[in-house]
Amino acid sequence: MILVAQGFADGLRKRRADGWALRRVLARVGLLQMDSVNAVARAHYLPLFARLGPYPVDLLDRAASHAPRRLFEYWGHEASLLPVELHRLVRWRMQGAHVHAWGSVRRIARERPELLRRLLEEVRERGPVTARELAEDEPRRSGPWWDWSDVKWAMEFLFWSGAVTTARRRGFERMYDLPERVLPRAALEAPTPPVEDAQRELMRIAARGCGVSTERHLRDYFRLDAVSARARVAELVEADELLPVRVNGLDAPAYLWHRARVPRAVDAQALVGPFDSLMWERGRVEQLFGMRYRIEIYTPAHKRVYGYYVMPFLLGDRLVARVDLKADRQAGVLRVPAIHLEDGAPGHTHDALREELELMAGWLGLAAVEEPPRPGAA
Repeated sequence: MILVAQGFADGLRKRRADGWALRRVLARVGLLQMDSVNAVARAHYLPLFARLGPYPVDLLDRAASHAPRRLFEYWGHEASLLPVELHRLVRWRMQGAHVHAWGSVRRIARERPELLRRLLEEVRERGPVTARELAEDEPRRSGPWWDWSDVKWAMEFLFWSGAVTTARRRGFERMYDLPERVLPRAALEAPTPPVEDAQRELMRIAARGCGVSTERHLRDYFRLDAVSARARVAELVEADELLPVRVNGLDAPAYLWHRARVPRAVDAQALVGPFDSLMWERGRVEQLFGMRYRIEIYTPAHKRVYGYYVMPFLLGDRLVARVDLKADRQAGVLRVPAIHLEDGAPGHTHDALREELELMAGWLGLAAVEEPPRPGAA
């Protein structure tokens, strides 16, 4: 049911990867998380590969950076690409930037409002423009955030508040512009719903994407606060859109999306990225799939258990292996430093994994796959 909700049973790999297929995946998962790590591919590209197989990345790039815009960047589940139709549903977060934004982002808005006004005017005159270009004459502050200047913090506030948006990316650097020059007029002119209505709709998207979940899982999808999430869940239960159920393995009361489909079987085969929406709630993955998964990108090398960029391997309806991957673009090789099989992995796991690795290598434009001598045990 969870895999169906996440689009792994739609059979999209059997058809051409086109705009319809992209919209179908987004209708399932709701949004795509972004991340700067590029060990294999940027995070937002990988969920589509898992569900569509090899697809032209330009399909996603055009939707996110060319008119007519289908996607926009904002804080959904962390930094995310969201369908433009959801713009009206996150305006309450934009309007509450002074409350919801990170501490340093709020600080710059409080301490240097004149800087915000100046930068907004510069974006109006120069956009699309990067924070780096705007900060050429601004002194940098020392600290843990990559020595960000006040200009960078100020641009983060303007982005959070919706005063600017991402026109496109240069490398992975945002190029900012005014929303009215980037987003469709229909999306910007759509009426702003009351906060409760917007959050309820976001919770519906989360419930549809989860299939079955606890309140904690639902609120994590769009990072709602606990009080608001509890109220929205109760309202959806009262409306019979969320059905209270018992689920073996879950440690809290669970809720079933009223239109969730229970399949006879799921015949999936996919390498699942660490920032895939299937993997967002680690506790849920452990309780329902039996895999205790942790991202070890930020773990010192000598303390890593499975590797730097580890992708679970989905086979059928189970997560059967963990694969550490590195795209060596200079050598033209998809390197596989380690493979760890889960207990009870079927005998054909390695053959299926090899097939998937070769598929991924071809998608990435790499000529070969370099595997370890033999898979280890998880």
